[in-house]
Amino acid sequence: MTETCTLPEFGYRFIPGPFQYSGGVAALPGHRLERIRFHAPVPLEQGFSRIERYLAKVELPLTAFCACELRSPAPFTDEGFRQFNRAYVGTLERWGIMQGEANPVARSNVCLAVDPPKVPSFYAFSIAVPSSAKDTSFVIAGSGEAQEGAGPYSSRTVRYRETSADALREKAVFVLAQMEKRMSAFSAGWADTTSAQVYTLHDLHPFLKAEIVVRGAARHGLTWHFAAPPVIDLEFEMDCRRVAVEKVIAD
Repeated sequence: MTETCTLPEFGYRFIPGPFQYSGGVAALPGHRLERIRFHAPVPLEQGFSRIERYLAKVELPLTAFCACELRSPAPFTDEGFRQFNRAYVGTLERWGIMQGEANPVARSNVCLAVDPPKVPSFYAFSIAVPSSAKDTSFVIAGSGEAQEGAGPYSSRTVRYRETSADALREKAVFVLAQMEKRMSAFSAGWADTTSAQVYTLHDLHPFLKAEIVVRGAARHGLTWHFAAPPVIDLEFEMDCRRVAVEKVIAD
């Protein structure tokens, strides 16, 4: 089973991942995770400022910030993604969230094909909130069809630059397995989720029933965002969560 790291002072534990994000977060006893979505994407720096004000308003520390969903203008090159991640992580360092090179915050970052934001932007974020509720909550980070590790994405991507129905099915199966592996770190599975999201510009109907619905990944429906993963030549991404409280900031 994948090991997790516990941050009692933050109210959650996380699955270690690459420096830019963790594989997922889960609330510790005495806490629950809440998800807050912006009505429209908010540019990154402005979004961080709004999140900081929101946390102050609800009297929570900056370290309560534990997951986010981003929207970018277009897929990055490997180097462009690395540069973006270093800038993004800088705020987390200032907020006292980073654990050396380990980033506890779970994240998805995808690229809308229609009406994308002009700059990388926040779509939603999740926070750890003190709670007497005994029910567990978790957020699993977005994962595309590339193995985690060093080296260029081209060498780690399932069926690289292939978009046939068979290749897309294989990519989806890989991603679904990644979701299951990460959930298992929290002793959870699809039956525990309250929401699952998929990000692709390709037709998923040929494998929707056999690979997604049958295994229980769409038990509450499936939210399909017509969006690409954040790196050029990745084609399929998913994330999922179990969160009892979700809010929308309308202004």
